[in-house]
Amino acid sequence: MTCLAALALSAAASPLYAATHEVAAGDGAQTRLQEALILAEPGDEIVLGAGRFALDDGLSLDVDRVTVRGSGMDTTVLDFTAQKGAGEGLLVTSDGVTLRDFAIENPKGDGIKSKGADDIVYHRVRVTWTGGPLSTNGAYGIYPVECTNVLIDGVQVSGASDAGIYVGQSRRITVRNSLAEANVAGIEIENSRDALVEANLVTRNTGGILVFDLPSLPVMGGGNVLVRDNLVVDNDTPNFAPPGNIVAGVRRGTGVMVMANDAVTVEHNTITGNPTSGIMVVAYPLAFEDARYNPYPRKVAIGPNRASGNGTQPQIGGGEQLVAMFGGALPAVMWDGLGEGAITVDPALAGWTLALTKQGQGPDDARPAPARFAAYADAVDRATAGAPAELDARLK
Repeated sequence: MTCLAALALSAAASPLYAATHEVAAGDGAQTRLQEALILAEPGDEIVLGAGRFALDDGLSLDVDRVTVRGSGMDTTVLDFTAQKGAGEGLLVTSDGVTLRDFAIENPKGDGIKSKGADDIVYHRVRVTWTGGPLSTNGAYGIYPVECTNVLIDGVQVSGASDAGIYVGQSRRITVRNSLAEANVAGIEIENSRDALVEANLVTRNTGGILVFDLPSLPVMGGGNVLVRDNLVVDNDTPNFAPPGNIVAGVRRGTGVMVMANDAVTVEHNTITGNPTSGIMVVAYPLAFEDARYNPYPRKVAIGPNRASGNGTQPQIGGGEQLVAMFGGALPAVMWDGLGEGAITVDPALAGWTLALTKQGQGPDDARPAPARFAAYADAVDRATAGAPAELDARLK
């Protein structure tokens, strides 16, 4: 093979010069933007101009290593208010994609879904349902699923009828510097491993940060999750999830909940003003048939946290009596009592237990009492929790 032929083949596989495709708001934005997403080559950048893009159908991207960049999350808005279908606003199914500096408003389904899209970066992206918390809103705002290497940095999501930021069935995840407000769940890490959730503001949701596993999903065995340095404040919005949704059971005022997960550390967060519970560690409560599934929490470590003003109006049967029993507010840490070696807690944090004795029991079986926990012992492998550092280079 001559050098010239080798160069030609190399150029065909990976363009020497990445192209920039500029797309402006205005008439025909739907067609022009989707064409740019289809015609892009690996390494290209699609630059969205300032303004409001009126879109009536979802968008999709399946080209590797494309960057979609707007002029800012408050100045470039992809408006799906007139969307005809029920799908997501933007679906990404390719690897190495960077999404940054634009907003999505009022998608009929999810905001941005990335499925099987490895090495993906979400940076300064906003997803908003402008009508506020409604059961008719889409389920998820930022929604990577079945992905490896996920960096979510500086995003904002409000109004999701399931989770504002949801990462499911994925590995090597960082969610940081983000705002999740007025969703059913602020941030969910579900059936995923090696996650870092840090320095986020999670407020006015029904539940703040949820880490859990569910049965009967393709990817099982979530764990090795570090939740640190977050503000989990005033999560007091009544649950507005559609009936039958798994998060419809989340109690209003849940700060941090760990359910049926393995090796989770919760430390150095500010957790305040959550009416039901500051931190909740529980087993999966429903019946299941999946033989692969472990419904119990394992090795959950509650380290030093600043917790105050939680558990004042718990959405739990007999809540008023419980509050009175504990002197005006429930202790910061609630455990349902299930799971051998399930939980260790910093001695400065008070706790209580439902003292359940087997999986599947309900509130009627509870025997609430103060709890004494084993001393805090860190549970995570910090070397593997979080997205690989090389993804940070794409934030510049």
